[in-house]
Amino acid sequence: MDIVQSIKKHMIVAVIRKADETNIISIIDALYKGGVKAVEITAETRHVTKLIEMAVKEFNGKVAIGAGTVLDAETARAVIMAGAEFIVSPTLNPDTIKITNRYGITNISGALTPTEILTAYEHGADMVKVFPADAFGPDYIKNIHGPLPHIPIMVTGGITLDNMNEYVSKGSNAVGIGGSLVNVSRLQTEDDYKRLSSEASRFVDKIKEVK
Repeated sequence: MDIVQSIKKHMIVAVIRKADETNIISIIDALYKGGVKAVEITAETRHVTKLIEMAVKEFNGKVAIGAGTVLDAETARAVIMAGAEFIVSPTLNPDTIKITNRYGITNISGALTPTEILTAYEHGADMVKVFPADAFGPDYIKNIHGPLPHIPIMVTGGITLDNMNEYVSKGSNAVGIGGSLVNVSRLQTEDDYKRLSSEASRFVDKIKEVK
């Protein structure tokens, strides 16, 4: 199963910001125990390539490890060389899409307007990340799918346990979930990681209601 198929099947991509070498494995392990099968480690994180290398080595075949907030082709190449299995961007950058295609790595390009969404797809994005999704809400996804039903969409930005299923029911193929699931600053003790696993399970169980 390729990355896009896996993301469509499991529908949740957890966004991890501000992690480091001391906690990245524990964070992903907690998410995995809760049923999450794909994570993106954001590229502005210090030593992000090291974190990706560690994560890929530890979770190869169990969790798809991607890089998020990738703004340019240079960063994309660096995280690809570190082992990132997919690239997520908040904006449309054709050069970033081009280099991911060159290396055969899944690209989830950011876009918002219908023109940007179609442009990203025509440049070779495998999936389009509508961001910030909460600026327009779930009905916007339904409206986008009217003229563009063939474009796979992931929504990110303001996605919570309470609203994610509405986005999916309106046509989103996946959801990117950040602070409402993973808040690294609050992960200090073993119990904190257990709570993260439990919260991940809640998201995973909830989204199954609309599969």
